[in-house]
Amino acid sequence: MDTAAQNQPDNGNVREPWEPPFAVPNLSYEEALPIASDTGFMGSTEGPLLEVVVALLDELGRPDRAYDCIQVAGTNGKSSTVRFLAGILRGEGKRTMLYTSPQLVRFNERIEIGGAPVGDDCFAWGVAAAGEAGRRVNERRAAAGEEPYTISAFDVLTVAALAIAARERVDVAVLEVGLGGRWDATSATDPCVVGITGIGLDHMKILGNTLAEIAAEKAAVIKPGRRVVLGEGTREPSVSAVMRAQCARAGAEPVLSNHRILHRPAYLGDALLFSTETRRAHYEAALRKPAYQAQNAACAILLAEEYLARPLNAVALRTSLASTPTPGRFDVLRTDPLALIDACHNPQSVETFVGCLDEISPSVSERPTLLFAVLADKDGAGIAHILAPAFPRVVVAQTAAARALPAEEAAELMRAEGVEPAAVYGSVEDAVRALTSAGEPFVACGTITLAGEVAGLLGR
Repeated sequence: MDTAAQNQPDNGNVREPWEPPFAVPNLSYEEALPIASDTGFMGSTEGPLLEVVVALLDELGRPDRAYDCIQVAGTNGKSSTVRFLAGILRGEGKRTMLYTSPQLVRFNERIEIGGAPVGDDCFAWGVAAAGEAGRRVNERRAAAGEEPYTISAFDVLTVAALAIAARERVDVAVLEVGLGGRWDATSATDPCVVGITGIGLDHMKILGNTLAEIAAEKAAVIKPGRRVVLGEGTREPSVSAVMRAQCARAGAEPVLSNHRILHRPAYLGDALLFSTETRRAHYEAALRKPAYQAQNAACAILLAEEYLARPLNAVALRTSLASTPTPGRFDVLRTDPLALIDACHNPQSVETFVGCLDEISPSVSERPTLLFAVLADKDGAGIAHILAPAFPRVVVAQTAAARALPAEEAAELMRAEGVEPAAVYGSVEDAVRALTSAGEPFVACGTITLAGEVAGLLGR
């Protein structure tokens, strides 16, 4: 078999190289960044949201059909799952594009080719291609007397990522759903395999007030012709019922994930990568692959097996899992003094985070200081309720995000739990500077933006 044939994706026919059907304008990184940056517009669960993204992809000649797509939805765990999945597929010889959100520090982190964030020029090219497609679509609509589409920043970024993947000749794009599933921009593609990691109460103003309602929005990625993997977080009875019903409508037989997959004879060695039991006292070692990541890795393994339609190479798998970074997830930025960040941002993920702390450091009094911040549109009270009793000392800050809860209001959440913050800072930078000057170890969590700002300040 020749090399070209060997490099073809397992799930598709031989692909033709893609080229944009029009000249892509020159755009600098500085010009591209504000176009693709989050604007706060999240849309709704109704309306022609996918119609917009489909129109842009059509204008570009459907770059997403130049490779295979795998789509992963879920409330918690999907970022780690897609990272493990992309790492596993690279270990199996596949050229991958990984699309995630949000970034931790730099915007380019949202689009990775072959395990590395795209460069500034590549990022700018993708945004320029998506932006030009949008301009052409709306120009044509105006000429026909139709209302122009409202194109969100996330629409632009998603189309940019899909165009970059085609330009870079990837075999498979691993796509993390941004919000929900039914109307998410990534759902304009036609994935051959989909996964749902789990369901929790988040984005309730948009997705619904109950687990079942939120599950229905995420389960919409399950459609005829797609193979389905359901993570451990879909087992709650009302969620499971929604998933089973959607699978039945799609004629899909789901594969159910379980962290015990890591204990298969072929993969047994990988179970140790996610064990904290023998390393309780060593944050810097134990937190690199905390135990809770086992279920995300297991879900990724099943997604890879479904995509490849064969067992994985056990030796390659071990290397892939061990080397896959999960930035912002139990992420040790510094060991002396300790600076650890976690992107947990809703009660469910915070509970998981604290559960792992309980395994590694059972004595609350011996834990580092908590640096706490939350966003105003999250369940700050629920997050504070779990974090307050888990740390011996708490300091509070306000992130630079437009949706940040003011520091004094965040402090009040802690006071409502009977904890008086040791200090309240107007910015994350002030808090980190004070903690660092005092040589004080700390753990920062409560929102992704807090984790990202701390990572940026400490040189990640």
